[in-house]
Amino acid sequence: MFQHYDVIVVGAGHAGCEAAAAAANMGSKVLLVTMNMQTIAQMSCNPAMGGVAKGQIVREIDAMGGYSGIVTDHTTVQFRMLNRSKGPAMWSPRAQSDRNLFARKWRNMLEATPNIDFWQDMVKGLLIKDDCVEGIITGMGIEIRSKCVILTNGTFLNGLIHIGEKQIGGGRAGENAAKGITEQLIELGFESGRMKTGTPPRLDGRSIDYSQTEIQYGDEHPGKFSFTDTPPLTKQLSCHITYTNSEVHDILKTGFDKSPMFAGRIQGLGPRYCPSIEDKIDRFSERDRHQLFIEPEGWDTHEIYLNGFSSSLPEEIQYKALTKIPGLKHVKMFRPGYAIEYDYFPPTQLALSLETHRIKNLFFAGQINGTTGYEEAACQGLMAGINAALNVKHEAPLILSRSQAYIGVLIDDLVNKGTEEPYRMFTSRAEYRILLRQDNADIRLTELAMKSGMLNMDQRFQKVQQKQLNFDRINDLLQKTSIAPEDINSYLLSLDSTPIETKTKLALILTRPNVTLNGLMQQHAGLKEALQSIDDETLEGAEINIKYEGYIRKEQEFVEKMSRLESVKILPNYNFNSINALSNEAKTKLTKIKPQSIGQASRISGVSPADISVLLVHLGR
Repeated sequence: MFQHYDVIVVGAGHAGCEAAAAAANMGSKVLLVTMNMQTIAQMSCNPAMGGVAKGQIVREIDAMGGYSGIVTDHTTVQFRMLNRSKGPAMWSPRAQSDRNLFARKWRNMLEATPNIDFWQDMVKGLLIKDDCVEGIITGMGIEIRSKCVILTNGTFLNGLIHIGEKQIGGGRAGENAAKGITEQLIELGFESGRMKTGTPPRLDGRSIDYSQTEIQYGDEHPGKFSFTDTPPLTKQLSCHITYTNSEVHDILKTGFDKSPMFAGRIQGLGPRYCPSIEDKIDRFSERDRHQLFIEPEGWDTHEIYLNGFSSSLPEEIQYKALTKIPGLKHVKMFRPGYAIEYDYFPPTQLALSLETHRIKNLFFAGQINGTTGYEEAACQGLMAGINAALNVKHEAPLILSRSQAYIGVLIDDLVNKGTEEPYRMFTSRAEYRILLRQDNADIRLTELAMKSGMLNMDQRFQKVQQKQLNFDRINDLLQKTSIAPEDINSYLLSLDSTPIETKTKLALILTRPNVTLNGLMQQHAGLKEALQSIDDETLEGAEINIKYEGYIRKEQEFVEKMSRLESVKILPNYNFNSINALSNEAKTKLTKIKPQSIGQASRISGVSPADISVLLVHLGR
């Protein structure tokens, strides 16, 4: 009934979908197994993609041939570029999506991808022989063989839903938990733990008085995520903002004795940066209000996602508190918020390829590794899919460095540092964020993905080459073109910038604060004519390159300096215990994580600079 697959992907959430697509587009024959074919790519929590640092990840996924950016662009209901008031390294795209259209588009794209088969069933175990995975065993008892397996189980491994004192087994509201895999992996010697996440109540938009709230529009000129020719956003839905108050807080506090979190019924740690409303009240008791976002779930539904009000309190307490929030006096709930507790496996048990150390050809991606967020899951799925396909071909894995991508930062952090709470990406985690901007993800990664074997990248790469040629052309033009004081001074004075006294190169003027390339084009007819055929995104990218050239160059120099440590390789299964001069902690950590280079070893928690010096001596450096 089933052929021998190259790659089996277990779970069809964001990680699983990207993993299946990536492996298939690398030439592997793929089977995607999910417990419910109707919930492929379900947005389990908020109906949005991107955000601070997360938007950069989505653009990186797209640059490497992943689908998340394309799907988002096709299903966006509102787009905003966050942090525009800060420097371009902080700009982060975010889009509200139509929840139903998002899942439908993902399924359509997967079904249109050659090499992907589907099977609806629960996976209860793995086929293991000689510490190597050989396939899966389903809930129906079917054995399906493959060369590699990628586990992307999300919150389903022994998932337990908490609403007040109620406990319901499940991986998501209305869906069963998955059992068997955790127990088998523990028997095989893997470490596991428990984590928690939560979601807010869903509301009936017809019962909301929007006149009592603040309106939040999308960008006047909305951008997009994909570097491909996806449709522009011409119409947008608005979000709204409201706030809790002391009365809301007092009502919520009456349910604290029934809270699974405060009563100790939940052992797993929740996401630090996305706390429940009861968490916020408890931890930030000095604040008398918290901001809430009223977010539409789609074009043709009244369902509303109340961002900022995640809760596991009893449903009657949730409802009573909601009615005291401005705009929600007569609100109706579609369903209450809940917390969910699930199994994860500390990611220090993985190589940087996301293959497990203990079992060959077995890869983990997504929340099973202790992350939270669609974007974090999706990029792990992408890399696991690529590396599983390379594994099948007996080729070296694709490892993105910290200076190449936020994806590289995320995986490096997980593998080398591990996590005891749900890991979320932030711009502050990336030491090279001036290089890792959302606007240049295609220049950084598209060629790399193509050379790794990702199919159908030729057209994408041609666009990247054209973009780089345009950058060079714009830079050359600005370096060579001068402007007279009488043609530019009125513009400079309008920006409170010092007027010029002699003819000055446009490139030099562009480096001034508040001066924009578009502004210069309005002042110089020849420049405007020369650049009128170039798209806005390329113009903006060229402006960033010129304005921040000094900072970019310094960061690149630092990358080159640090790369020397990355070039000092460590042999697989190196015996660190044989080096007496290493600290005991370093021996333990190095043996467990198995770093592939001195650079990676230096980022492991517990490995000191002195330990690195000892290693360099023993490696003959």
